[in-house]
Amino acid sequence: MPDGDASTLTFKLVYYGPAQSGKTTNLLRLHEQLAPELKGEMMTLETQGDRTLFFDLLPLGFRAPSGLLIKFRLFTVPGQVAHDGTRKAVLSRADGIVFVADSQRSQETNNAEAFKTLADNCSRVGLDFQAMPLVVQFNKQDLPAAVPPEEIRGRFSAAPWPLTFASALHGNGVVATFELLLRATFRRYAADSELSSRHALDEESFVRGALGPAAAS
Repeated sequence: MPDGDASTLTFKLVYYGPAQSGKTTNLLRLHEQLAPELKGEMMTLETQGDRTLFFDLLPLGFRAPSGLLIKFRLFTVPGQVAHDGTRKAVLSRADGIVFVADSQRSQETNNAEAFKTLADNCSRVGLDFQAMPLVVQFNKQDLPAAVPPEEIRGRFSAAPWPLTFASALHGNGVVATFELLLRATFRRYAADSELSSRHALDEESFVRGALGPAAAS
């Protein structure tokens, strides 16, 4: 459930996935492409190998017609197994998740292991994985060894989560993935947070507020 008081409602959205799947690159491209009413600086902590050690934090926000400040805090978690404690800490109290998979065929086992870890860690930090707004992005579609979308769709046709395809390095599919997460997040929390009844926000205005006019579809 998002954190909030009478004047502010904050959604914590986490990008999760195996090491070097493109989680940080997703946030970098979002920071470039989005134009919400409020957009803070992106903060990163990196290791010597240029892998994110703790998290990236991208703050976004806008005001509802009622005056309520809607804030989004986007985090990534470290993909390396050695930092599993940090992954759980960042995942704690998440309101929505993008799982960033590496589309290369050689990474299928790493993707599967990371997804299992995501489900396990959600349970360990008290999150209902089945009810969690979740989007699965297959990144690195620009690489020659990438599994094509039609094969991925066929393989995961029974999955309950939306699948997206991206090349975060080039900015393709990044905003579309985030938009799907925003829609899932609105549907999950709108009633409990009285977004429509009290704050005059429907799904479209929620998405437009978060993306900004330039990026909104």
